[in-house]
Amino acid sequence: MSITIADNLIVNMHYTLTNENGDILDSSEGADPLAYLHGAQNIIPGLEKALVGKSAGDAVQVTVSPIEGYGEIVPEMIETVEKSLFEDENIEVGMMFEAQAPDGSLQHLIVKEVRENEVVIDANHPLAGMTLSFDVTIVDIREATEEELSHGHAHDAGGHAH
Repeated sequence: MSITIADNLIVNMHYTLTNENGDILDSSEGADPLAYLHGAQNIIPGLEKALVGKSAGDAVQVTVSPIEGYGEIVPEMIETVEKSLFEDENIEVGMMFEAQAPDGSLQHLIVKEVRENEVVIDANHPLAGMTLSFDVTIVDIREATEEELSHGHAHDAGGHAH
Protein backbone atom coordinates (compact mmCIF):
# COMPACT_ATOMS: atom_id res chain seq x y z
CA MET A 1 0.00 0.00 0.00
CA SER A 2 1.41 3.38 -0.94
CA ILE A 3 1.78 6.36 1.40
CA THR A 4 -0.76 9.13 0.96
CA ILE A 5 -0.12 12.78 1.71
CA ALA A 6 -0.74 13.76 5.33
CA ASP A 7 0.83 15.98 7.99
CA ASN A 8 4.52 15.52 8.84
CA LEU A 9 5.38 13.86 5.53
CA ILE A 10 7.83 15.23 2.96
CA VAL A 11 6.21 15.62 -0.46
CA ASN A 12 8.20 16.04 -3.67
CA MET A 13 6.17 17.42 -6.55
CA HIS A 14 6.51 19.00 -9.93
CA TYR A 15 4.19 21.92 -10.55
CA THR A 16 3.20 24.63 -12.96
CA LEU A 17 1.48 27.72 -11.60
CA THR A 18 -0.69 29.85 -13.90
CA ASN A 19 -2.88 32.90 -13.44
CA GLU A 20 -6.47 33.36 -14.65
CA ASN A 21 -5.22 34.20 -18.17
CA GLY A 22 -3.23 30.97 -18.36
CA ASP A 23 0.12 32.79 -18.12
CA ILE A 24 2.79 30.63 -16.46
CA LEU A 25 3.94 32.37 -13.26
CA ASP A 26 6.23 29.63 -11.93
CA SER A 27 7.16 26.06 -12.72
CA SER A 28 9.51 23.31 -11.58
CA GLU A 29 9.86 22.08 -15.18
CA GLY A 30 13.50 21.43 -15.97
CA ALA A 31 14.43 21.61 -12.28
CA ASP A 32 14.29 19.37 -9.22
CA PRO A 33 10.83 18.78 -7.80
CA LEU A 34 9.66 21.08 -5.02
CA ALA A 35 10.00 19.37 -1.62
CA TYR A 36 7.89 20.57 1.30
CA LEU A 37 6.82 19.41 4.76
CA HIS A 38 3.07 18.82 4.63
CA GLY A 39 1.12 20.49 7.44
CA ALA A 40 3.86 23.03 8.26
CA GLN A 41 2.37 25.84 6.12
CA ASN A 42 5.28 25.64 3.66
CA ILE A 43 2.87 26.05 0.73
CA ILE A 44 -0.37 28.00 0.39
CA PRO A 45 -3.39 26.57 2.25
CA GLY A 46 -5.58 25.91 -0.81
CA LEU A 47 -2.93 23.78 -2.49
CA GLU A 48 -1.97 21.96 0.70
CA LYS A 49 -5.63 21.01 1.38
CA ALA A 50 -6.10 19.74 -2.18
CA LEU A 51 -3.09 17.41 -1.91
CA VAL A 52 -4.22 15.55 1.23
CA GLY A 53 -4.72 11.86 0.47
CA LYS A 54 -2.90 11.94 -2.87
CA SER A 55 -0.19 9.36 -3.71
CA ALA A 56 3.05 9.33 -5.69
CA GLY A 57 2.24 9.41 -9.40
CA ASP A 58 -1.04 11.33 -8.94
CA ALA A 59 -1.62 14.33 -11.19
CA VAL A 60 -3.80 17.06 -9.70
CA GLN A 61 -5.24 20.28 -11.07
CA VAL A 62 -6.15 22.80 -8.36
CA THR A 63 -7.66 26.28 -8.59
CA VAL A 64 -7.00 28.39 -5.51
CA SER A 65 -8.92 31.56 -4.59
CA PRO A 66 -7.00 34.55 -3.17
CA ILE A 67 -8.29 33.79 0.32
CA GLU A 68 -6.76 30.27 0.17
CA GLY A 69 -3.68 31.57 -1.65
CA TYR A 70 -1.72 34.73 -0.97
CA GLY A 71 -4.66 36.71 0.39
CA GLU A 72 -6.70 39.60 -0.89
CA ILE A 73 -5.01 42.90 -1.71
CA VAL A 74 -4.87 45.07 1.42
CA PRO A 75 -5.18 48.72 0.28
CA GLU A 76 -3.39 49.95 3.43
CA MET A 77 -0.26 48.14 2.25
CA ILE A 78 -0.03 50.40 -0.81
CA GLU A 79 1.43 53.82 -0.10
CA THR A 80 3.10 56.80 -1.67
CA VAL A 81 6.56 57.76 -0.41
CA GLU A 82 9.11 60.43 -1.29
CA LYS A 83 11.40 59.42 -4.16
CA SER A 84 14.35 60.73 -2.12
CA LEU A 85 14.01 57.69 0.20
CA PHE A 86 15.48 55.52 -2.56
CA GLU A 87 19.24 55.36 -3.08
CA ASP A 88 18.79 54.28 -6.71
CA GLU A 89 17.99 57.19 -9.02
CA ASN A 90 16.62 54.88 -11.75
CA ILE A 91 13.50 53.54 -10.06
CA GLU A 92 11.18 51.65 -12.41
CA VAL A 93 7.76 50.05 -12.12
CA GLY A 94 8.09 46.39 -11.12
CA MET A 95 11.33 46.79 -9.15
CA MET A 96 11.40 44.97 -5.82
CA PHE A 97 12.99 46.27 -2.64
CA GLU A 98 13.32 45.13 0.95
CA ALA A 99 12.65 47.48 3.83
CA GLN A 100 12.45 47.12 7.57
CA ALA A 101 8.86 47.24 8.84
CA PRO A 102 8.01 49.10 12.08
CA ASP A 103 7.96 45.76 13.94
CA GLY A 104 11.52 45.04 12.79
CA SER A 105 10.58 42.37 10.24
CA LEU A 106 11.74 42.48 6.64
CA GLN A 107 9.10 43.70 4.21
CA HIS A 108 9.16 43.10 0.44
CA LEU A 109 8.01 46.09 -1.59
CA ILE A 110 7.11 46.36 -5.26
CA VAL A 111 7.20 49.66 -7.15
CA LYS A 112 3.74 50.23 -8.66
CA GLU A 113 4.14 53.77 -10.01
CA VAL A 114 6.93 56.33 -10.34
CA ARG A 115 6.06 60.03 -10.31
CA GLU A 116 8.29 63.10 -10.45
CA ASN A 117 9.03 63.23 -6.69
CA GLU A 118 7.08 60.26 -5.37
CA VAL A 119 6.99 56.49 -5.67
CA VAL A 120 3.94 54.28 -5.09
CA ILE A 121 5.01 51.09 -3.30
CA ASP A 122 3.04 47.95 -2.52
CA ALA A 123 3.86 45.60 0.38
CA ASN A 124 1.21 43.03 -0.63
CA HIS A 125 2.50 39.67 -1.87
CA PRO A 126 2.96 39.89 -5.68
CA LEU A 127 0.31 37.16 -6.11
CA ALA A 128 -2.19 38.67 -3.64
CA GLY A 129 -5.69 39.07 -5.06
CA MET A 130 -5.12 36.48 -7.78
CA THR A 131 -6.95 33.24 -8.45
CA LEU A 132 -4.18 30.71 -9.10
CA SER A 133 -4.17 27.38 -10.92
CA PHE A 134 -1.70 24.63 -10.11
CA ASP A 135 -0.95 21.63 -12.27
CA VAL A 136 0.83 19.22 -9.90
CA THR A 137 2.37 15.77 -10.24
CA ILE A 138 3.32 14.02 -7.01
CA VAL A 139 6.79 12.51 -7.48
CA ASP A 140 7.38 10.95 -4.10
CA ILE A 141 6.25 10.99 -0.46
CA ARG A 142 8.35 10.01 2.55
CA GLU A 143 8.49 10.29 6.33
CA ALA A 144 10.08 13.52 7.58
CA THR A 145 13.26 13.23 9.62
CA GLU A 146 13.33 14.48 13.22
CA GLU A 147 15.51 17.37 12.05
CA GLU A 148 13.03 18.34 9.32
CA LEU A 149 10.16 18.23 11.82
CA SER A 150 12.07 20.40 14.29
CA HIS A 151 13.08 22.88 11.57
CA GLY A 152 9.57 22.92 10.05
CA HIS A 153 10.65 22.32 6.44
CA ALA A 154 12.09 19.75 4.04
CA HIS A 155 15.82 19.30 3.60
CA ASP A 156 17.38 18.14 0.34
CA ALA A 157 17.94 14.49 -0.48
CA GLY A 158 21.44 14.66 1.01
CA GLY A 159 20.01 15.83 4.33
CA HIS A 160 21.38 19.35 3.95
CA ALA A 161 19.29 21.96 5.68
CA HIS A 162 19.93 25.29 4.00
